[in-house]
Amino acid sequence: MRTVYLGTTDFAGAVLERLAATVHRPTLVITRPDRPAGRGRRLRSPPVADAARALDIPVEQPQSVNAEEARERIAAERPEAVCICAFGALIKDPLLTDHSWFNVHPSLLPRWRGAAPVERAIDAGDEVTGVSIMRPVAEMDAGPVCLAREVPIGPYDDYGSLAGRLSELAGDLLVQALDEERPFREQPSEGVTLADKIGPEDRRLDPERWPAVAVWRRVRALNPHVGAYLELSGERLGVRRAAVALDDVPPGAPAARDGRLLIGCSEGAIELLEVQPAGGRPMPAGDYLRGRGKALAGSG
Repeated sequence: MRTVYLGTTDFAGAVLERLAATVHRPTLVITRPDRPAGRGRRLRSPPVADAARALDIPVEQPQSVNAEEARERIAAERPEAVCICAFGALIKDPLLTDHSWFNVHPSLLPRWRGAAPVERAIDAGDEVTGVSIMRPVAEMDAGPVCLAREVPIGPYDDYGSLAGRLSELAGDLLVQALDEERPFREQPSEGVTLADKIGPEDRRLDPERWPAVAVWRRVRALNPHVGAYLELSGERLGVRRAAVALDDVPPGAPAARDGRLLIGCSEGAIELLEVQPAGGRPMPAGDYLRGRGKALAGSG
C-alpha cells in the first residue's frame, strides 16, 4: 500500500523503521520543524527526520501540516493511506477527510487519550497498557479503532523500557492493520481518561505530601526522557531511579543510613538509587552521599 508517514518522536521513529521494511514503505515523511534543544539551544532535527534521512525517504518539515502547501505535498504522493504516530499537532479538515488515516496510539483506547499515555499509565499504577490503531477524528484520540493489543506494565518498568516494547508492538500492529484493512469500530463511551502533556509541575516530586508509592511511580514515568526532581537542602536534585523503602523517616526529611539516601514521604519512605545534581551527571546515590557527607551527616 502506498503510504505517507507523519511523526516526530523517538517512538515514532521506531515505528517508521518497522514500516519502511515492508511493502508499505512511505514515499514521504512529514515531521515538525527543527527546534532549539539542550543547554546551547542549538537547532535539532526531530528523531523522525533523522530516521527518515537514514532510510533515504524524502522529508518535509512544514510549519503547519494543515497549510495548503503541505496538503498539496501530501496529495502529490497519491497515498492510499496516511499513517501518523506521535506527531504532536492536530490534523484538521480538509486534510483529515482527504485521506484514509491510520493513527498509532500507545494506549488501550479510550483509556489515556492525549499526549502522554505511556507516562500517565505508569504514574497511575496501571498493570496493563497497549497499542491501538485508530482513525483520527476532530476530537483528540476519539476515533474508531481497528486493532489493539495489550502489554503488561512490570513493577520495574520505566518509560524507557515500556516505550521500547510498545514501539515494537506499534510497528507490528500498524503493518498488520495495513495488510488486513480491518473494519474500524467506535470506541466505548465509558472508561475515557485523558493523558495530559507532561508539564514542569509534573516533574517536581513532593514527598512530604505524597505517599512513597506515588513518588516511585512518578520517577519511573518520567525516566529517562523528561526526569523528575526534588528539593533537597535548598538544591534541585534530579531523581533517575528510586525504590520504596521500609525505613521510618519523617515526611519530607532526608536520611543517610548505611550509604543509602532516604527521603520520608507522607506514607512510608523512598530510597534514591540514582540521582543527578544540578548541572552534573547522573550518579549512584551512594556517590552523591559521599560528596555530601557533611551536609547530611546528621540526617537519619
